[in-house]
Amino acid sequence: MRGTDEVLLRRVARGEADALTALYRRHAEGLFGFLQRLAGDRMLAEEILQDTLLAVWRGAERFEGRAQVRTWLYGIARRQAHNRLRSVRPAETALDDVPDVAEPAAGPEELALVRLDRDQVLAAVARLGLRHREVVVLAFVAELSQAEIADVVGVPVGTVKSRLHHARAALVHALAELEGTQR
Repeated sequence: MRGTDEVLLRRVARGEADALTALYRRHAEGLFGFLQRLAGDRMLAEEILQDTLLAVWRGAERFEGRAQVRTWLYGIARRQAHNRLRSVRPAETALDDVPDVAEPAAGPEELALVRLDRDQVLAAVARLGLRHREVVVLAFVAELSQAEIADVVGVPVGTVKSRLHHARAALVHALAELEGTQR
């Protein structure tokens, strides 16, 4: 039985392992991409994904339906990642060093991002602080809406917009630094 995510989750809550497998097949690729970008390490992302699935298995009966199942899953994945990454301190780009962008519309800096090498962009994303990195990944890798990101992260939509704005500026700054070191 295929069913919607909600039906699958109710089945998971009843202890049906095949429903968890079906839910995994639907969402594993997106969740893994999100976790890999947060963790910066494939193996660690796989471990966090397994922790996420275990948490879903144990907590499916607590799903209240206030959000979409997909959003709920990303929230669990985010919490599992934060639990694992507390002791990991990636190099971060300080937002104090980043000039504030006056207009959130695509400017020359954002247009330059399109022309950059994928590895450069991923390296720059990895340099962002966790709060900024997660909203970037949720928006551009998982393709969640700002409202869905707000649900996952547990902040108002305005905070998501602000974090995305500052993350873009920090990305531009980090990319400029990476460009300078590669010359």
